[in-house]
Parts: sequence; structure tokens; C-alpha cells
Amino acid sequence: MNAIDVHGLVKRFGNKTVVDNVSMQVAPGEIVGFLGPNGSGKTTTIRIMCGLLTPDAGSGRVLGYNLLTDSLKIKREVGYMTQKFSFYEDLTIAENLEFVARLYRLKPVANHVADTLADLGMTSRRNQLAGTLSGGWKQRLALAACIMHQPKLLLLDEPTAGVDPKARREFWDEIHRLARDGLTVLVSTHYMDEAERCHRIAYISYGRMLTTGSVAEVVANAGLITYIVSGPGLAGIAAALESRDGVEQVAPFGATLHVVGSDRQELEAALSDIAARDGVTVAPGETSLEDVFIQFMAGSKDNMA
Repeated sequence: MNAIDVHGLVKRFGNKTVVDNVSMQVAPGEIVGFLGPNGSGKTTTIRIMCGLLTPDAGSGRVLGYNLLTDSLKIKREVGYMTQKFSFYEDLTIAENLEFVARLYRLKPVANHVADTLADLGMTSRRNQLAGTLSGGWKQRLALAACIMHQPKLLLLDEPTAGVDPKARREFWDEIHRLARDGLTVLVSTHYMDEAERCHRIAYISYGRMLTTGSVAEVVANAGLITYIVSGPGLAGIAAALESRDGVEQVAPFGATLHVVGSDRQELEAALSDIAARDGVTVAPGETSLEDVFIQFMAGSKDNMA
């Protein structure tokens, strides 16, 4: 049985369709990255799945419970970490966790708080005010509160925004440790390196699910061809290439240009005179996940426009 198995989800606000016929399946113990541009419906979809919003259409099950009739049961077994730090900044770490423990009616409270602090290496900071924590420690507190009641599904909404690279890596090491113990994770992110740490990814654009699969599958199925241009005068080369047939993306990457298209013959024809310039090299490159997502965004219409 899948931890998430939903079909045809629709959510409207007024005359705007924010989630448009979204289906998703996530297996137990799987980490799935949920990607898409701002305003694409990721947060709304996550809130439907954790029982906070009722869909206008669609059905399915989360942790075996009916999405439409068992929202309270779903909430009890889900940990949901929001984009914004949502704890009391004038309470200590321990006091915030005590509050959460009481919400979930965990007994004895002191034992649950102590165990959670120890699990995430926060015991020495138990008396520190939450408002004085760095971004990385606030994130760790939020994760601690989410997993305190031992949920079966963890829903993370852009959990590492504004967190430094070291804290992000430690966070993801913790997520993989939790998944090895059987926890299922759905995480929305804008970071390509984080997407690549997921078992699978799902890309939603302005309410519609465009693709799902492993990173390798998504890149391969996009059918894009990439060439790397290096040498002098790259700014002028980029300007010249942008208007040519067959060139769909031109992006600087350090001292090179990534030139991307979906028709190999047209792309090679567009690059032929560039390759003949003195000191300029044009070589085949690997299409990145970012190239694919830029392509998706270029071809999608903003449903709120």
C-alpha cells in the first residue's frame, strides 16, 4: 500500500484553479522531491494531503485513510513543516517542544521532550530562546517538533530556505536517516542539489503535474540536447545565439555557456559558425536538472495570470 495515493485533485480559490487534476503516488520509506515555480500549487497540494484543506474534486488515500472523510486521522500521523518558522520565539526550545507534546497528548511529556532533544542533538540548547536561534537551529527545532509524535509521513514545505549549506547537508542526512527507519517524506524545494538527493521527483507547474520519476528519468525524458561553449567573447556569443532557430536556452555557467535545444540538427546548425571562431570551443555537454526545469517553466502558462 502506498503512503500517498491520490488521484485527480482539484482545488479552486474563487475562479482560479490552483491545483488542477494532480495525481501522485509515494511508496512507504520513499523520499520524493516536489518541485515547481513559486505559485505552482505545491503548498496547496501538500495542505490537501495532510488534511488541512478539502479538495474540490479528486480522491485518494494518505497512510491508508480516505482523504475526504478521514482528515483528522491523517493529521495525527503526519508531520508538517511549514515554510515559515512557526514556533514561539519568546519560549525556549524545551518549552516549545513541551507545548507540541501536549498538543499531541504525548505522555509523559518530559520523556518525549528529552528523547526528541537527544535525537537531534539539541539537549545542550534546551533552555535557549527559540527567537535567538540561527536559521539552521530553527530548522532543526521545527523538524524535532514534526517528528516528536513519530509520524509515518513527513511533509516538508521548502524546509531549507535561508539555511547555510552545512546546515542543509546535515538536514538532508537526517531526512535520509529517518527514511531508512521507514518514514515517508514529501519535500518541496527550489534547490536542484536537494532534488538530486531524493529517490524520485515530481514537477508541478501552475497547478498541473508535468512529470515524475528519478532525476535521470526526468532529464532523459525531457529530450534536451546541451552544448558547452567556452572561449573569448562569451557575452557577445550569448547575445547572438538567443535569437537563432534551435536555441531554446543560453545560460552562463562560470567561464562557459550552456546552450540548450530540443532539435539536434537545428542546434548544431545554430552553433556551426560559433565553433569556427578563433579560440572558441563547442563541445557536447550533459543536460542538467536545472535546464529541464527552465524548459518546463518556459512552456507553462501562469494559471493566476
